[in-house]
Amino acid sequence: MNENQLLYQVALGMIPGVGSITAKKLIDHTGSLKGIFSETLSSLQKIPGIGVLLSKRIRDGKLLLAADREVNYILKNNIRPLFYRDSDYPERLNQCHDAPLIMYMKGTLDMNPAKIISVVGTRNPTDYGIHHCRSLIRELAEGHREVVIVSGLAYGIDVCAHKAALDNQLATIAVLGHGFRHLYPVVHSKIAGKIEKEGALVTEFCSNTKPERNNFIRRNRIIAGLSDATLIVQSGIKGGALITAEMANTYNRDVFAIPGRVDDKCSAGCNRLIKSQRASLVENSTDLEYILGWTRRDIQSLGVQPSLFNDLGDDERIIVDLLSDKKLHSVDSICINSDMPVSKVSSLLLKLEFSGLVYCLPGNLYRLCR
Repeated sequence: MNENQLLYQVALGMIPGVGSITAKKLIDHTGSLKGIFSETLSSLQKIPGIGVLLSKRIRDGKLLLAADREVNYILKNNIRPLFYRDSDYPERLNQCHDAPLIMYMKGTLDMNPAKIISVVGTRNPTDYGIHHCRSLIRELAEGHREVVIVSGLAYGIDVCAHKAALDNQLATIAVLGHGFRHLYPVVHSKIAGKIEKEGALVTEFCSNTKPERNNFIRRNRIIAGLSDATLIVQSGIKGGALITAEMANTYNRDVFAIPGRVDDKCSAGCNRLIKSQRASLVENSTDLEYILGWTRRDIQSLGVQPSLFNDLGDDERIIVDLLSDKKLHSVDSICINSDMPVSKVSSLLLKLEFSGLVYCLPGNLYRLCR
């Protein structure tokens, strides 16, 4: 890890009002991360969209000092920083326009798994909600050992989802609404420790950021953006789970909801999502698998894939070889690495998808079906 590079990455993420679009603009105009902070105030103000206020924030002498303290904390506490330009940054999240510039992670989990779903809901679930949360995750685990469960470590359905994942030997990610010097709620410290060992704890907030209400609203967009789909187990007519569902819809991700009785206030939000066609009704894992195109059988077990690989043309084999690293690839990255135009790559990907060799995930990301 280059500590100087990390210093500027952290500092860039600390500037209020600077998101990924503005950050890219700054890097393009100054030529490097370091260049942003060595540029003169007048030069920064000439960059389109920066202005006086942002320029002063960038040139604030306290910024790099605060970033240096944060870097020291990161290195001392075995925290893994994920900058938006890094290869291990979550590809699904990077497809979202408001993805954080940098995130902080505890754990060793690959943030680009083949299958990943968010499960959220009310903080005050009924036995009905707890039962369906546990049951659906158990069913998913039976047919999809590689699936990762994402939630927010909150009371109720969130912590139920994390526990169900761990009980069924699935990896799970807890997205926090605060920095790593804090933990909310404190009573979930024990399960947070298990999640760190079996999955990951992630946050976009610097270490000393306290658990405040607005932070949890911001946290919800990460829960939605990390995943192929978001499942709402139980939710009232208002609440954080519905905010997460709306964010998932804006990212063009699938949203699922478990229905409840028409007179059950705990399910009123789920029922409204289904009624307004902003979520698909889910009764069990089979419904979810059908909509997402997930199959319980490995394609290789069908005895078809080996012969298909033998029948590949030269250009098709180039793409299959690129995807064989088991990572997620965008169309742009495939074009760059294969040195083929978008029109040709798109056509080849469609053919490979119809052949059952390639799978398209939300955000126009591709991986091999194996």
